Amino acid sequence: MKKTFVLITALLASVLFTTKVFAQSDELIRVYRWYNPEDKNFVTVAEGEYQEGQMLNWGWKNKTLMFFAYRTPGPDRIGINSWFNPVTKDYASIADDEFTDDQMIKMGYKDKKPQFYALTRRGPNTVAVYRWKIAKTSDWVTVPEEGDTDSYIKKGYKHKTFQYFGIPRNVDAGIYNQL
Repeated sequence: MKKTFVLITALLASVLFTTKVFAQSDELIRVYRWYNPEDKNFVTVAEGEYQEGQMLNWGWKNKTLMFFAYRTPGPDRIGINSWFNPVTKDYASIADDEFTDDQMIKMGYKDKKPQFYALTRRGPNTVAVYRWKIAKTSDWVTVPEEGDTDSYIKKGYKHKTFQYFGIPRNVDAGIYNQL
């Protein structure tokens, strides 16, 4: 009887643990940066926003995983939206609290589209995400704190501005979150 109770308890605990890990993973999405060599421009793209074939067909290259973010809103999360400026061909991913829609429109941006939800507070297993701007082309690029900032400085990017927190993930991060 004791062995049966221990076995059932262990089985239930493993089922609950597994469900919790998968639920966390399902809510997270990958956030990538792509580069367009023709326009010398970067774009931040959330997983599922566009198909990879579309991006390649449109001339985007150098797909780089930057961090993970949330698919849905929640406590201590902020919406991140994609904007496009047809004059400068710049794509910018802007948090809801950075600029008003009116300010973005006055700067020449249009086609606002929701992308993902990011954390507003630093916590365990988070990475600060910054926006860098290059003055001569008015291009913005999103770079996590562990990104290769030296290469962006060499290209003329300055005006580093904090945006939000992302989640750097590796294969066993779900296990560490349970400890």
